[in-house]
Amino acid sequence: MKLSALQTARYQYAPKLPAVLTAKLEQIAIEAGKPTQSMANQAELKELFKHTYGKPMVNFKKGKNPNAGKKLRVGVILSGGQAPGGHNVIAGIYDGLKKGNPESKLFGFLGGPSGLIEGSYVEIKDKFMDEYRNTGGFDIIGSGRTKIETADQIAASMATAKKMKLDAVIVIGGDDSNTNAALLAEHFVASGMSTQVIGVPKTIDGDLKNDMIETSFGFDTACKTYSEVIGNIERDANSAKKYWHFVKLMGRSASHIALECALQTQPNVCLISEEVEANKMTLRQITDYLCGIIAKRAENNENFGVILIPEGLVEFVPEMKILIAELNDLMSVKADEFNKLAGFDAQAAWLAKNLSKASADAFASLPAAIAAQFLMDRDPHGNVQVSRIETEKLLISLVEEKLKAMKKAGTYKGKFSSYNHFFGYEGRCAFPSNFDADYCYALGFTAFVLTNAGLTGYLSSVRNLTAPAKEWIAGGVPLTMMMNMEQRHGSQKPVIRKALVELDGKPFKAFAKNRDVWAIKTSFVFPGAIQYYGPDEVCNQPTQTLLLERGIAKPAAKAKSGAKAPAKAAAKADKPAKAPVAKKAAAKADKPAKAPVAKKAAAKADKPAKAPIAKKAAVKADKPAKAPAAKKAAAKADKPAKAPAAKKATAKKPAAKK
Repeated sequence: MKLSALQTARYQYAPKLPAVLTAKLEQIAIEAGKPTQSMANQAELKELFKHTYGKPMVNFKKGKNPNAGKKLRVGVILSGGQAPGGHNVIAGIYDGLKKGNPESKLFGFLGGPSGLIEGSYVEIKDKFMDEYRNTGGFDIIGSGRTKIETADQIAASMATAKKMKLDAVIVIGGDDSNTNAALLAEHFVASGMSTQVIGVPKTIDGDLKNDMIETSFGFDTACKTYSEVIGNIERDANSAKKYWHFVKLMGRSASHIALECALQTQPNVCLISEEVEANKMTLRQITDYLCGIIAKRAENNENFGVILIPEGLVEFVPEMKILIAELNDLMSVKADEFNKLAGFDAQAAWLAKNLSKASADAFASLPAAIAAQFLMDRDPHGNVQVSRIETEKLLISLVEEKLKAMKKAGTYKGKFSSYNHFFGYEGRCAFPSNFDADYCYALGFTAFVLTNAGLTGYLSSVRNLTAPAKEWIAGGVPLTMMMNMEQRHGSQKPVIRKALVELDGKPFKAFAKNRDVWAIKTSFVFPGAIQYYGPDEVCNQPTQTLLLERGIAKPAAKAKSGAKAPAKAAAKADKPAKAPVAKKAAAKADKPAKAPVAKKAAAKADKPAKAPIAKKAAVKADKPAKAPAAKKAAAKADKPAKAPAAKKATAKKPAAKK
């Protein structure tokens, strides 16, 4: 396999760990807290999880570990969509196992949860593991979206675990995948099996988080990847000065990605699905809001701009949400009748008779090309696949129609030309940022320590993430603690609750305080590509969301009023905090940040940093590590395994077993 220069260099990166995890395994002890409760529906969940409900949270501390040298057999699953850093989670598990006992074994189930059901796996060994360290993607063993929930699937999973004599199964996934992990842990204990189940929080959407899970892995890298391209588009828009760019961003259930990218790039508009739902904004109101900004900028002879749109926006618009719900119910009952219809016109006529009048009107108001997307490619349950609806094109169509009417009425005198983009898959498999490389490795190592301690039904947790890695706090959170009951496919099911954008949270308030200025005055910020080597300010900073939530980012000065925010967005009772400015905390919010000057390169942490100087390459332990010298290749057993030599990069993938 031919390697890029960056991939070869990244093999040499040694991920950082919390200080407690760098000690000898014999000195890592478990500290348990008080019993926990679920987020809601305590009685129902206690009944469903009789053997695993109410477990205490755990942290790691210096002490004695009686299980330190235990030989373990562990299986690992990559579940759901890809996220940068998954390979480093597996590397952390692997290095932990080998640190505990060189005879321990790690097996990767192929193709996601189906690998456990079918007993399809591969043993992960040194050369195989080394090929994937610090790389993006899930291609080491592949991923899948199979859910282990039926009696047959659970029985097959138990049979595989017994046959392989597994001490634990580690599930790397999002909220749905870890809900499955919680159910699997309960079934294993109820059946008298000793196989443990541990989860690891993964999703670029950022919607698997709480006080104990500060962020899910992959969010950092994905947002920085999207923000680079958004910044490039902003620069292009400001150069040509004649195009409006409508950018849809991945994130169906939550708008965390759109919000983070807005904080990083300062576009003219960023729609937040949760705000649209809270304010009950219709498509017409959203269109009016966008056209108001476009017209105002046209008055300043600025017929260009950038608009960010969350992938799931259409599902948060009241009339569209009702329409989608009715379509889902209708298709689940009358799918056969609908499927016999030939052509869109026949389908539309049939829907007009079978939908409520409000939903029929909503459907009829859509452009034909968009309306057709509501009817195609339904999921196995017959539901509309919202991610396939081209919301950005829908908004462009509605905006064009509205601007024509405004021009006819004399209220708009500009020129409108648009481009649409969708950024999603581009960010799922990027080389993980230093933050994600470190965080994922720490999550994997933490999952191993939880396994070594004999725990089950826990989610790997690493906290205090805005501090240097050595100060991170590692431990475990009971999966049932994050659960509630929700309606899924016609019945109440236990699920891990998704974390949506909080409209009273610091990140949204920072955005809301400044968006009126960004809307009218071109204030673009250009983050550039992810950097892996150099000063902390350039290559080791976490997301703006994390900094704001932890109270680290500094507020900007009061923004001048500009275009009006969406309806009810600026409620007096919840005045949002000001957005952070990278260079000077006292800078005015309506002034674009100045470019860094070379002679001021020794900037403070809150100022733009200069490019790395060669003589400063020897960074501290909590900064990106140098490529290991050959004489240090033989790492001590109690230290994280070092990166592979280039000659190991072409290691062959072990043959799958079944």
